[in-house]
Amino acid sequence: LRESLRTLLDRKLREIKTEIYTIRTKYKVSSVEEFEELYKKGKIEEKDTWQELQKLDHLEFKKEEFEKVLRTV
Repeated sequence: LRESLRTLLDRKLREIKTEIYTIRTKYKVSSVEEFEELYKKGKIEEKDTWQELQKLDHLEFKKEEFEKVLRTV
């Protein structure tokens, strides 16, 4: 049971990392903070990208949570 849970969590974590990579690559950023900095500098329009910023922020949070759980399993 424990190994099955670990496998499931690993798989989900890989999916999350893939989504994070896709968004970071699209905007050429390495973090949410860097993404926000692009807004401040006016290099990207908030109108068309704010949802992806929020998604990236949420995915990074989920990634950290999954990693915490995996350390305990």
